[in-house]
Amino acid sequence: MIIQKTSNSRIGEFDPENIGFGTAFIDHMIVCEYENGKWGEVRLMPYGPLPFTPAMMGVNYGQACFEGMKAYKDKDGEVYLFRPEKNFERINKSAKRLAMPEITEEMFIGGLKALVDMDRNWIPYGEGKALYIRPLIFATEEALKARIANKYMFAIVATPVQSYYTEPVSVKISDFYSRAASGGVGSAKAAGNYAASFYPTKLAAEEGYEQIIWTDDATHKYFEESGTMNVFVRINDTIYTPPTSEKILDGVTRDSFLQLAKHKGIDVKVEPVEVAKVLEAHSKGELIEVWGVGTAVVTSVFKALGYKDQKLTLPELSEEESFALTLKKALVDIQTNKAEDPFGWRVKVEKHILETA
Repeated sequence: MIIQKTSNSRIGEFDPENIGFGTAFIDHMIVCEYENGKWGEVRLMPYGPLPFTPAMMGVNYGQACFEGMKAYKDKDGEVYLFRPEKNFERINKSAKRLAMPEITEEMFIGGLKALVDMDRNWIPYGEGKALYIRPLIFATEEALKARIANKYMFAIVATPVQSYYTEPVSVKISDFYSRAASGGVGSAKAAGNYAASFYPTKLAAEEGYEQIIWTDDATHKYFEESGTMNVFVRINDTIYTPPTSEKILDGVTRDSFLQLAKHKGIDVKVEPVEVAKVLEAHSKGELIEVWGVGTAVVTSVFKALGYKDQKLTLPELSEEESFALTLKKALVDIQTNKAEDPFGWRVKVEKHILETA
């Protein structure tokens, strides 16, 4: 690894008590370039602009994917990653689907640890606070021809964050737009998936909803995801969530929630979730809660579901009554080293990694 430390840290400008989401970036970043059929050497360098032109193929043809993950600081100042091997597996799955070169574990895990260790002072400590980390791969070749690119960049950038969607939100069940289609790239964390979601979300916002529950492209009869999150439904005391597929992202938080629920003895069913079943459960008073999960938000609890001209209000639950909030607390306590980790998910980032390597 080539290391170039910044001579002008910006950490003095950072206020850990006033954190936006994704707007303040740490001092360094990881960069590695692919050319002539192979990846070059990983560079840890000062964060800043890179020399690209509007003819870059990643911009024109959409060969770009990314991951979302976090680093956490405990009360003793120790720093932990959460299940980074899952993100490594998924970014390569995304890269393969988009015809981009896969990266090595050393590039990904080694780069993560080196970057987080170098800028560990940027990681805020406190309720809901973390360092959000964005590994990404994108085509950099300068050429205007619709084909697989020959040059790529792997990079990792990071930003201190605190929780958003802290209050329950209202969501619209889509009966027209879909997030992904059969045979498409729904199971990849492709950049274009997010661009395509913005317009339907904007329309939902104009109706007074904060997010969308996406339904299947063929019939719009089944839940798939919610916004940028996996979706969970609780009917009576059973949790339902759709199975992952070529249309549904295999979320790390989703998998963690499922394992935690089973560990706590909660009945879980991974099966198609019918819109009609959810509406029927609400009419019978059996729809207890619906929520979304993802790295950025951890858990977003829904207070109402909109469907066509209906708006269905959901019960207000205490943390003790809510499966969503109970599981969120259990997960966050593991991530932040407040609880034992029976699953081996927490990965400590040792200090001065680069000096001892």
